[in-house]
Amino acid sequence: MPTSQQSSQPTYGVHLLRDVMIPMRDGVRLATDIYLPCHGDGTVVDGKEKVPALLVRTSYDKTAPEWDDVFPYYVRRGYAFVIQDLRSRFRSEGDGSYFHTANPWEGDDGFDTVEWLATQDWCTGKIGTLGSSHRAITQTQLALRKPPHLSAMWVEAGPTNIYRHEAREGGAMSFQMFGAIHLHALDCHEIGNDANKAKLIIDAMQNMGDWLNKFPIKPGETALKVAPSLEKTALDYYYRGDYDEWWNQECCNQEPYFNQHADVPMVIACGFYDNFVGASANYYIEMNQRNESPTSLILGAWCHGGMRATGSAHGDVDTGKESVWGNEIYNPERLAFFDQHLKGLPKRKNESPVRLYVMGTGDGTKTPLGNLNHGGFWRDEAEWPIQRTQFQTLFMHKDGSLDSFESMQHDSSLTYTFDPDDPVPTIGGQLVGMFEIIPPEEGGFDTNNVPAFMDQWTHARNNLREVVAAGGWHQKEGPQWSNAKKPYKLLKERPDVLAFETDPLEDDIEVTGEVIAKLWISSTAVDTDFTVKLVDVYPPSEDYPEGYHLNLVDTIRRARYRDSWTDPEFLTPGQPVEISIALWPTANVFKKGHRIRIDVSSSNFPRFDVNPNTGDEVGRHTKMVKAINTVHTSSKFASRVIVPIIPSED
Repeated sequence: MPTSQQSSQPTYGVHLLRDVMIPMRDGVRLATDIYLPCHGDGTVVDGKEKVPALLVRTSYDKTAPEWDDVFPYYVRRGYAFVIQDLRSRFRSEGDGSYFHTANPWEGDDGFDTVEWLATQDWCTGKIGTLGSSHRAITQTQLALRKPPHLSAMWVEAGPTNIYRHEAREGGAMSFQMFGAIHLHALDCHEIGNDANKAKLIIDAMQNMGDWLNKFPIKPGETALKVAPSLEKTALDYYYRGDYDEWWNQECCNQEPYFNQHADVPMVIACGFYDNFVGASANYYIEMNQRNESPTSLILGAWCHGGMRATGSAHGDVDTGKESVWGNEIYNPERLAFFDQHLKGLPKRKNESPVRLYVMGTGDGTKTPLGNLNHGGFWRDEAEWPIQRTQFQTLFMHKDGSLDSFESMQHDSSLTYTFDPDDPVPTIGGQLVGMFEIIPPEEGGFDTNNVPAFMDQWTHARNNLREVVAAGGWHQKEGPQWSNAKKPYKLLKERPDVLAFETDPLEDDIEVTGEVIAKLWISSTAVDTDFTVKLVDVYPPSEDYPEGYHLNLVDTIRRARYRDSWTDPEFLTPGQPVEISIALWPTANVFKKGHRIRIDVSSSNFPRFDVNPNTGDEVGRHTKMVKAINTVHTSSKFASRVIVPIIPSED
């Protein structure tokens, strides 16, 4: 970590301007809380004593308790901290329309807010932005408008292309967004104070796991019918399999418009168990190449939003106390960044442009809390991707082995039956948040007493549990996993999972970057899915007698989109074709005695929707059929993975 610097000191008090209604260019006013520094006598900073402003634009309620230990930290150190409800959210005005992360007005609203703040007599004219998830998206959207007074950005865990990173992935729908949209519907203006409509959403969220088994869906069939804008968004996410003009809107995909992006100092941060880690890494690459201002990248061992977390367990895996940031590190890190770029304080010494947490150096025992001690360490790098990376090709063989030798067999393959009625269950991974509301009989709040409109979000957030847990887990079915069935098996033992693994490693091997699978496949279906998962296989031990099969990263590819997102092409049954599948970045040391494993299958439910194998229009199938899927492992059709290895410094 960088050495400390002289930073802003906590010399101020906090004065709140509640619900300042900032006008947008079309006359709509957005509710904004402005926390200003004040002196001991209560006087607030004014035109004689100006301060920079930090802006958060949120869909999650500007008064949410999560900010209670954030805004005081910065305000006491000489910043105005500004939190704004998005248009048609909570106390802001609007016509009620709200389309989750696909709102076409966010860039303009962000621009107008930045420029309004810069005109206030207490403001120096320097505005920094911060926030994660949707609050990261709104930063990128406003940056494409280049507001003149935007001066620095701290962007955490946000997608820059919701077709690739959020609503869909690899051509499949990411079902976690179906649950997320219900949560956003609970407090949308289209429902407002109508307790009956709110109860419909709450009831659906208490049965989210069941709802995911009811797809395909049609308009009017779900509780979202009471929130028409969000119902439309959910159906767009589901039905729009092809990348079309809707997905290409600037509000949905900022990447084609990066040439319009503001050139300001940036920190881009994410976690390896966050679904947006690929987006974050690519965002860094693009900004680092395009902008003259410095761009930094931080990649930790976290799940979504994990930079603020105080624990080192991510799922069932403990990555060590060194991996923890929490507000004790998180706030000072952001303060140092904004001090430099908004106040002109000195840059910290020995600060590298890339900081990443390399997982996997733990001893593999069970921690006192019952988690796998996977461990890890922070390392500074000069660039991303890492230039000294050595790419090794590992070939898949019919006997399930994975090595650097090409097959000598002219006709070699492995075949399995993919039954969409019995999909492979999701066990951890890069999940943003697949939640449901705890029912009252299990300790949740009484849905017969629906909270008032402005309180519904907080009540729901306080009563959520995961439908599927994110992070690292032993890849074995069990009762805690949705759709897992008895007898609970190791995933590699399922007949519809192909597992390819190396011999036990003779030395430690660090894999950091994107693993790319090149699969030669064929199918009896005209369309089907293929999934790829990277697994760190621990050997059997006293704590884990059957070993521990740790998922690191996985993804999916719908076959019709193997060559193009815009022009799908069906398979010719029985004809081999090559599919290239890039996994999101990871950083992990596979220790001596471990195995590197690649799992290949055709489903990962309920993380992704299940392909019916019929070739029907996406989301509108009327039946599902089994597919006989084949992975070829011959000399002519050599399935393989390209692994980014960081050479040892020894």
